[in-house]
Amino acid sequence: MLPLLACAATPLYGSLPEGSGKLEAEKLCQGCHDIAQSVSLRQDRNGWASTLMKMVGLGVKATDQELLTLVEYLTRHFPAEELPPVNINKARAIQLESRLSLRRSEAAAILRYRKEHGPFKSLADLLAVPGVEIAKLESKKDRLVFE
Repeated sequence: MLPLLACAATPLYGSLPEGSGKLEAEKLCQGCHDIAQSVSLRQDRNGWASTLMKMVGLGVKATDQELLTLVEYLTRHFPAEELPPVNINKARAIQLESRLSLRRSEAAAILRYRKEHGPFKSLADLLAVPGVEIAKLESKKDRLVFE
């Protein structure tokens, strides 16, 4: 059993698609998050798995099977391929975290650097941000735009 955060349930506006994993999403996510906003970020399988492991690190309690079912559900119904690239000069922290699988501290470092140095013009500019794993950014470069 993995650890899980206990939170009061909040209403979900709209509804999640039917299918294996819907109950897990409602049980594990909607108590602490606005589900509609969370799934609107869309991610690939690795991104969703990373997000769920962050939640486990924050105290979410779930079985390994619940987490696997939820990753498959989110990947199937809210895939990254349907989203436009991340505009690194306009993205919010949550978009950087979820779409690029960055830690909260890495997203904050990018926002801070952008505020202090102005817009990024290229991947090389982005790689100059201290405190961000270069390999993560390079592996997601096809998801980035610098407008």
